[in-house]
Amino acid sequence: MAKRYIFYLCFVIVSFSYPANSFAPGYSIKNKFEAKSSSTDEISVAVKTQAFETHLHTLFTQTGLDKANLDFVLFRKALVGYYNIQSKPGSFIKPILSIVDFTKSSRQKRLWVIDLKNHKLLFNTWVAHGKGTGDEFARAFSNEPNSFKSSLGFYLTAQTYLGKHGLSLKLNGLDQNYNTNALARAVVIHGADYVSANFIQRYGRLGRSLGCPALPLKETKPIINKIKNNTCLYIYGSDKTYSSPYLTEASAIDSFAAQFFSLSAS
Repeated sequence: MAKRYIFYLCFVIVSFSYPANSFAPGYSIKNKFEAKSSSTDEISVAVKTQAFETHLHTLFTQTGLDKANLDFVLFRKALVGYYNIQSKPGSFIKPILSIVDFTKSSRQKRLWVIDLKNHKLLFNTWVAHGKGTGDEFARAFSNEPNSFKSSLGFYLTAQTYLGKHGLSLKLNGLDQNYNTNALARAVVIHGADYVSANFIQRYGRLGRSLGCPALPLKETKPIINKIKNNTCLYIYGSDKTYSSPYLTEASAIDSFAAQFFSLSAS
């Protein structure tokens, strides 16, 4: 129902962009652009882009992210990455998106887990950064072994295991030079007693890991069970050198549109 509503909304928006006779018998949208372009690519890009923008804002509002202190620009980056990863040949990715904002103080809840299919915010909680990355704020990042620093970028979650921190979740880093050593460095999601309100109250910040995005003990199991096995995680931080092919908007919009318009027409 929501997808059909968005489709009709986009149709109305596009409709008001053309004269009344634009949809009369014998008139095609192509006629409108024949003087400017020899193809209809410009029209299709405009429609797909408008649908994508509408979807972004609807999802952001319906999930309550606007009230959960998540920056919209960051949300946009994460969703662009999600759709680009989804479009990779042979890839399978569940409609769950996790976002970490390491520009925020560790005193703040800076992890969001979002159900993209049902438009729900599943979790919003604390997450620790590596001790080599900073104290209260995450300032330095690395992909190097023994750096004890957090790594930025896009990840796909893998399988769980029981380790010294209990239930833990392996991560496959997707951004070359930024997080592709995650498995080799044993950078995983796990629980830790230093990720808690009590720790913040006592020390003024969260404790720090050896580079892992560590979670509150009570929330570790439900979060890991929800995001394990092929969901997207995006870790963002203040690093002007960071770049990723997964942040290419044009291909993300194409990926979204291929799915959206197919569902809308069915």
